[in-house]
Amino acid sequence: MIRKPAVAGQFYPANPEILKNELRQYLEGGDHGRSAVGILVPHAGYVFSGSIAAEAYKTVEIPQTVVLLGPNHHGLGGQATVYASGSWRTPLGDVSIAEDLASSLIRDCDMLESDEMAQRFEHSIEVQIPFLQMLQDDLQILPIALGHGDLETWLTLGRQLGQSLHHRNERVLLIASSDMNHFEPAAHTEIVDRLAIDRMEDYDVTGLYNLVREKNISMCGVIPAIVMLEAAAVLGATTCSLLRYDHSGRVNGDMNSVVGYAAMIVE
Repeated sequence: MIRKPAVAGQFYPANPEILKNELRQYLEGGDHGRSAVGILVPHAGYVFSGSIAAEAYKTVEIPQTVVLLGPNHHGLGGQATVYASGSWRTPLGDVSIAEDLASSLIRDCDMLESDEMAQRFEHSIEVQIPFLQMLQDDLQILPIALGHGDLETWLTLGRQLGQSLHHRNERVLLIASSDMNHFEPAAHTEIVDRLAIDRMEDYDVTGLYNLVREKNISMCGVIPAIVMLEAAAVLGATTCSLLRYDHSGRVNGDMNSVVGYAAMIVE
């Protein structure tokens, strides 16, 4: 089974050579030397957030296996679903699903189930794949789509995910896909996004969840971020650091309705 691109030609170029050239420009100057446990990257169109996402991708070493956690914007499928078999296609070629890892995680994590429906039209993970293809020739991925729920549910999933990966004793990079605050003035967005970034830099997972709810911050991937941070902690991570922050107003000049973007590294 091949999952075909849903947003090629919209969020990023559909022409392979144009896409490669654009990605090379974004990734220029990176040393790819940091052995991170996880990263947080945005998922808007490349013209808006590609350079922010690239800040993380060109900083870290990309292993063979990557687990991608993204929000389920469309609400299709279950609450916590794994795309468990086959491959994903982008203009740069096909990437294999880490099927053995998928089986292990579904067995070890109570919430996870195999379901391709959630990813059928979803962009949050798809837009990450070309970056990874440029940096790892022998790539295999495991896409996981997450919905909504209470904090303890997601903390439990994060811990179970981390424990399952720990028992496998192989290096895996966790990627949480999330934009920050949406469609509010730049001045306000910068303030609330800074609060959320502070919680992540403090490695305060509960504080991040509560802040987003209390301040009504429309951080669409807060659940993937929480699950990634909790899993990374089980795997030994102790720090979360901002690499770069910006918002869409810097690109289109509209400061009245911006979307914030952050690239963060978890080590």
